[in-house]
Amino acid sequence: MIPKLVRNFIPKIIESQGQVPVYYQADDEEYWEKLMEKLIEEVHEFINSENNIEEIADILEVLDAIMLFKNISRDAVNQIKNKKAQSNGTFSDKIILSSIKDS
Repeated sequence: MIPKLVRNFIPKIIESQGQVPVYYQADDEEYWEKLMEKLIEEVHEFINSENNIEEIADILEVLDAIMLFKNISRDAVNQIKNKKAQSNGTFSDKIILSSIKDS
């Protein structure tokens, strides 16, 4: 098994199933690397399941962990998100840019 980041209760769940989990706590460098891997994993799971609300929740959980690790507040992220929405818009109009021509 390739070492991967798991939720805090997973070792206890494994133990409750009569198995012995082998695990350790990552240092900051490895934790950051594993957070990036987990984000990619969860996004792929979402893509493969399309509208699975559980996968969206998993993505948000990883993003929350990233924000906590980087000491970034959700309010700060929302402020930047809202500022970009005001200056560049959102994706709600479903606009696909196919090319840009010189005038």
